[in-house]
Amino acid sequence: QVQLVESGGGLVQPGGSLRLSCAVSGFSLDYYAIAWFRQAPGKEREGVLCTSSSDGSTELADSVKGRFTISRDNTKNTVYMQMNSLKAEDTAVYYCAIDESCSSLALDYDIWGQGIQVTVSS
Repeated sequence: QVQLVESGGGLVQPGGSLRLSCAVSGFSLDYYAIAWFRQAPGKEREGVLCTSSSDGSTELADSVKGRFTISRDNTKNTVYMQMNSLKAEDTAVYYCAIDESCSSLALDYDIWGQGIQVTVSS
């Protein structure tokens, strides 16, 4: 079975940090791009960042530049998103997804994790 499982979410105060993990089973990350999306209440799902397996390049949404980074450990088949300087506006359910190449459009992705809640509040 192909699965993406997110972990590491929770409640954090503004200015704090979290690291989300996306563990992949059923296939290798070696030849795929992996992206993080988020969906806040009342809003559509939006792309946060993505990393390409071909050249390691990344694409980031303007709202998270300078605060979020993505990395991968192919030996563990796990992708990480480090989230620093968190703001209340970052509160959302976060999803990881894979595709052959990076895209900011959720419609381009076929395989998704179930999502994990991140709440930024004092």
